[in-house]
Amino acid sequence: MEMQTDILTAFPGLFIAEGDIGSLTIEVDSSRQKARADEIIRWIQDRYTLDGIRDEPLFRAYRDFFWSVGVDPTKTRPASEALVRRVLAGKPLPTINCAVDAYNLASIRSGIPLAAFDADRLNGDLTMRFAVDGEEFPGIGMKNPVILKSNQVILADAEDIVAIYPYRDSDATKITLHTETIHLVACGVPKVEPGQVREAYDLAKRFLKEYAG
Repeated sequence: MEMQTDILTAFPGLFIAEGDIGSLTIEVDSSRQKARADEIIRWIQDRYTLDGIRDEPLFRAYRDFFWSVGVDPTKTRPASEALVRRVLAGKPLPTINCAVDAYNLASIRSGIPLAAFDADRLNGDLTMRFAVDGEEFPGIGMKNPVILKSNQVILADAEDIVAIYPYRDSDATKITLHTETIHLVACGVPKVEPGQVREAYDLAKRFLKEYAG
C-alpha cells in the first residue's frame, strides 16, 4: 500500500499489514467457529472490564487517532473496541458469514481493527491518503453516503474510496458468499507496535484458512 507523504508526516509510526488470502469458500454458517469464539470470549472477560477498557493503552491509541481525524470515539467506536465491548456487555456477536465472523474473532482477540475487501472488486493497489472535502463514501449498510472532510484518512483504489480508515469499509467491495479472495488489512495507528499489527494479520489469516479455506 502506498501511504502519501502527508499521512506519514501527520501520523509517524503508523503501520499496516496487508495481503491477499485466496481459495476461500464462504458460507453463511459459521457454527464451526463456536468453540473458538467461546474461548476468545472467556479470554476477553478475564482480561478486560467494561468500565476499564477505554483506558487500556491499545484501545486508547485508536481513540486518540479517532480524535485527531475529527471522529468522536465515544459515538463511533474503533471496530475492535466495539466488538470487545459487545462481549463484555454479554451481547451476542454479529454473524455475517464464516469469513467475516472469522476475522472479527481475530480482531477481538488482538484488539486490532481489520479491514477486508473482495480482492476481485478492487481496481489496482490501495493508497492511504487524506480525503478531499466533499468526497462521498458509500459504506456497508448505509442508506446515504458519508460526505467526507479533508482531515479524514481513507483507503482508495485506482477508482474509488474503499474505506474510511480504520473503521468503515465500502459496500461495493464487501465480503459476500461470492468472494473467493480477500484483501485483508490490519490497521495500525501511532503508538501501536508493528509486531502487534502483524500478529493480528497472521491470526486473521489463520482463522480464514481454518474456517473458510
